[in-house]
Amino acid sequence: DGNFRRLPRRTRAVVQDGMGDLVRRFARVDELKWGESVEVKGARVEAIEVNHWGARRLTDRHRGYGGFLVEKRGRALVFGGDTAYTNAFARLKQRPTRVTLAVLPIGAYDPYVYVHANPEQSWRMAREMGAEYILPMHHSTFRLSREPADEPRQRILAAAGAEQWRVV
Repeated sequence: DGNFRRLPRRTRAVVQDGMGDLVRRFARVDELKWGESVEVKGARVEAIEVNHWGARRLTDRHRGYGGFLVEKRGRALVFGGDTAYTNAFARLKQRPTRVTLAVLPIGAYDPYVYVHANPEQSWRMAREMGAEYILPMHHSTFRLSREPADEPRQRILAAAGAEQWRVV
């Protein structure tokens, strides 16, 4: 990918298990299965479960997939990656470190809601994990599905209601 070429080779890459060949240009590549973690510059990075699948192209073999929980100095960030609704994030609420920010997808759900969460589902997952804020991603950039480009943003704000201040 052209964007990866812009990063220095000394960059450390942390990816889901089975994805290392896609970032092999980097000096160090850590491939993690769900529940495994590594420390990167004082931050603990853990691979976490999501609801998606692992192929990257139509002809691709099955690869690992997932999200990441990043913890440092008593704060946590969740990067949900591509995911449909899952209650797996709810388990994060039981952890000692509170999730400050959940970066979750809110687009490409029509008609693909079985692999991409809609805005209401992402709002629900953020609340179930106890996240203070949600940063919506995977929307309004280019057409991946049938919903209008501005619909995901409108729906996440509607789902948040009086708590729109939580949407960043």
